[in-house]
Amino acid sequence: MGRARLAELHGVATSYEPAPGQGCQVPEDTVVAVLAALGVDASTPRAVRDALDAHATTERRRLLPRAVVLRAAADGTPRAHGPALPALPEGTALRVDTEDGRGLAWDGAGLFGGAGGGCLAEALPLGSHLLRAHAPDGRSACVPLIVAPERLPAPPERAHGFLVQLYSLLSARSWGMGDLGDLAELAAWSGRAFASDFVQVNPLHAAVPGAPTDPSPYRPSSRRFPDPVYLRIEDIAEFAYLGGPARERADVLLGRAAALREGVLRRDALIDRDAVWAAKRQALELVRAVPLSPGRRAAYCDFLAEQGQALDDHSTWCALAEVHGPDWRTWPGALKDPRSARTARTRGELLDRVDFHCWLAWLTDQQLSAAQRAAREAGMRVGLVHDLAVGVHPSGADAWAQQHAFAAGMSVGAPPDAFSPHGQDWGLPPWRPDALAATGYAPYRDLLRALMRHAGALRIDHVMGLFRLWWVPEGCEPTRGTYVRYDAEAMLGVLALEADRAGATVIGEDLGTVEPGVRESLAERGVLGTSVLWFERDYDGAGGRAEPLEPERWRADCLATATTHDLPSTAARLTGDHVELRHRLGLLARPLGVEQREDATAIAEWMALFGRLGLLPEGPGDEVAAVKAVHRFLLRTPARMIGVWLPDAVGDRRPQNLPGTWDQYPNWRLPIADATGRPVSLEDLAASPRLHALMDELRTAPSGGSWGKTWGGAWGEWPATGSNGPVGHP
Repeated sequence: MGRARLAELHGVATSYEPAPGQGCQVPEDTVVAVLAALGVDASTPRAVRDALDAHATTERRRLLPRAVVLRAAADGTPRAHGPALPALPEGTALRVDTEDGRGLAWDGAGLFGGAGGGCLAEALPLGSHLLRAHAPDGRSACVPLIVAPERLPAPPERAHGFLVQLYSLLSARSWGMGDLGDLAELAAWSGRAFASDFVQVNPLHAAVPGAPTDPSPYRPSSRRFPDPVYLRIEDIAEFAYLGGPARERADVLLGRAAALREGVLRRDALIDRDAVWAAKRQALELVRAVPLSPGRRAAYCDFLAEQGQALDDHSTWCALAEVHGPDWRTWPGALKDPRSARTARTRGELLDRVDFHCWLAWLTDQQLSAAQRAAREAGMRVGLVHDLAVGVHPSGADAWAQQHAFAAGMSVGAPPDAFSPHGQDWGLPPWRPDALAATGYAPYRDLLRALMRHAGALRIDHVMGLFRLWWVPEGCEPTRGTYVRYDAEAMLGVLALEADRAGATVIGEDLGTVEPGVRESLAERGVLGTSVLWFERDYDGAGGRAEPLEPERWRADCLATATTHDLPSTAARLTGDHVELRHRLGLLARPLGVEQREDATAIAEWMALFGRLGLLPEGPGDEVAAVKAVHRFLLRTPARMIGVWLPDAVGDRRPQNLPGTWDQYPNWRLPIADATGRPVSLEDLAASPRLHALMDELRTAPSGGSWGKTWGGAWGEWPATGSNGPVGHP
């Protein structure tokens, strides 16, 4: 009982339910290991007693929590949510040092029982402040105080746009993989041609260099800074001023870039990220020799000052990785510590390389800014939607610079479920919830601010991780992990604050098994969910059959799509090609015939619903029409945002990522292709009749509250003839 109580105090689960009513006990050695990663010794009964006593003593002496996160009501009054804040001794003085330098006295009304002191003369401002308390018994405390808005910014009433893995989108100007210039062009074109409101991209986080580099955008070195491999070299101002031998060398590199591009688009080669970066890096070394103009030099210095220690750490890691390899855990002694004297000396010795990587971060930031500007100038109401990966690579820059915030010897994953009976280990170290609170959630807050810097919205991968994460001790099977709980009120409060400041909508990827109450909590704060058509079924329906969910029963606060980067394309699902692919790779758990029949039945159910709703006037057997019907159905739902997977618009059969594979399938290395498998460029996409026909469905769709009223006029060529009739917004 003592160990269970200790685990509970630190948010570590000793049991969990993989499905309602199915309880599983967590192995004791797992609980001991996870508590150890949180700095708590529970290895013996004596250690458990000592840890419980120490915790009780600390809590008795504690005047304030590690951090206080409040919601500001519409009238500006701060309110506490979640666990009650501790009562303060009578006569305790409270003071708030606001982030803008003001000092405000506060009586803590409604938050701290029995606190004395003067009332605030004005409402607490939104922001990240310091709360100071001085009690009559001599105790004092100073903790972070975060005041967040009740809700996050809402998206436009009805928005649509493309979803794309940027590396897969090549143009006639890219160097063998999609880049930020291509992103700006895609946004400018789709905004003007189709009245699209957004473009959602994969995480653009900096990768861990290697031979080869891990191509997954979901195992980055740093989530704070983007990867310079996405730079459009010719768009760097100084490139135009190359002369003499440098210009000749640049021309050779341009020829190499053309060969890489042609290899992918014309000879069906895979995207070779390492070859692209090798060419770009040589070009960047040439460009760096061109002096910055006074104005650009000033802008660069401002960027350095604004990014501060975080950029210095990131660039130092990059410079050290060039010398000692990309895994800081193998570096010589004191270099493993970013704050050691030896690291400081080595940083000075490598100052030119550190500055090179700072410069790359600046250039990438500039081109991201230009892409968002192009999107908004094209009329997009949202613009770029960036993607936040659930974690970072254990050997990378963030794990090195923020060692205090990560749980050593732990990895994030998922428990066993119907799709992964052996569980999952993603190889990503989790943040320590206690360390986040102690810093006022600074690493998380700074990360969100950086990602929303040039974004109209942010997608959060595995958004359930704001509530709890599955920790797997190093060397253990994923089945021997356990859940560790985070302060969801604080995590959502920080998210609301940064989103409010950036004016950014937030989309949570909440697919799969979700703890009860999580979706409701997210919706209450204004975080949109993710709804994928094939998964939207009535699982509580009569007769035990999960029938396709009628469009009017979908939730409104979501991004509705037909697929994602981890799922089959719409054409592959409609034709059953995805089952054949998994069969060829030995990924099916049941005989091929069984899988095919079940898949065909599921598709037939959806097609029957489309027909009943009048969404498939072309009749069965037409793949292009069926893809349109899928998106017509999405438009019939009340979803606030409708996303079109860009490869779907040209009939691509191949998934970008096939979970459960490593070298058996070219994950994260495929260019967008048409229905025949022929790679297509951005220019080809812009000229595609199939794409234009699909996007015309969305471009001419009614929006907002007028949806039901204008249905007949906008969609007169395929009126709803089913029993439900047209469906309007709720």
